[in-house]
Amino acid sequence: MRISERGQITIPKELRDRFGLKGDVEIEITPTEDGLLVRKRAEPDEPVDPMDRVYGVLGQSGIVADLGGVDAYIRQIRGY
Repeated sequence: MRISERGQITIPKELRDRFGLKGDVEIEITPTEDGLLVRKRAEPDEPVDPMDRVYGVLGQSGIVADLGGVDAYIRQIRGY
């Protein structure tokens, strides 16, 4: 990678995909003893993925365990 005359860098697509750096994502650059640390900025009001909100809820309630596991629960709620 090179820094342009205007101070811009291009992060390779493989790294952008791997670390979720899509358009309009803000990053933080922190100086360290070894160089610079580039990190995606975490925003407190960033929308939460719906799966993150319910992750583990079914297992904690005992519903899934009582029905024989996740696959059995899904079959039941889908009517299979």
